[in-house]
Amino acid sequence: MNGKVLEIENLTVSFDGFKAINGLTFSMNTGELRVVIGPNGAGKTTFLDAITGKVQPTEGRVLFKGRNLRGLSEDSISRLGIGRKFQTPRVFLNLTPRENLELSCNTNKNVFPTLFKPTAVAEKRTVSGLLETIGLMNKADVSAGLLSHGEKQWLEIGMLVAQSPDLLLVDEPVAGLTDEETVLTGDLLISLAQSHSVLVIEHDMEFVRQIAQQVTVLHQGAVLCEGTMDEVQNDDRVIEVYLGKPED
Repeated sequence: MNGKVLEIENLTVSFDGFKAINGLTFSMNTGELRVVIGPNGAGKTTFLDAITGKVQPTEGRVLFKGRNLRGLSEDSISRLGIGRKFQTPRVFLNLTPRENLELSCNTNKNVFPTLFKPTAVAEKRTVSGLLETIGLMNKADVSAGLLSHGEKQWLEIGMLVAQSPDLLLVDEPVAGLTDEETVLTGDLLISLAQSHSVLVIEHDMEFVRQIAQQVTVLHQGAVLCEGTMDEVQNDDRVIEVYLGKPED
């Protein structure tokens, strides 16, 4: 696959005069795993909100596979192939991981077919494959409420993948995870990046180093710099934003 999956051109998002995003220009290639970092207040959440249609641009535009998303609803953008995972897992705790994934795979979201239609053979195979991918096959039929925080994160990622998006937006996937869960989450995202475009928002620098191909740094609603993890960590502007300017 070639070309740009996501292009953001001179994007500004204002709230009562405050520019949460300020003239931001950004792009990522199809099939890329990109990590976006930045201090609190840098505009990372608003960045994702603008991509998914939760907020509309004040200026500029967001292009997904060349299509302008301006004016489209969140549902419409999701159906085009953009899936978003929020910081807090959003799974059905009273259902099993298998049942959660079966619901996500169901292309007919109307109430009665969702509740009563038998799961198709192809969907069952898809669900089994997803359970293997996210490492939950041995807990496929226990209540999701009994899963650890990390396992709930993996389940939600699996539910997102079940909807076959082209672009996965993953917001702080390792917050609150153990060291082992963090490493396994990184392995999962790297695996998913073989068949999806993946954009990750994250604060944990060790995790970023584990998964990042390219890193984009946001500051005050705009792109401060981009590059490999080593390039970003050694950039004087990034050092000043994160650590404060050293005294002379």
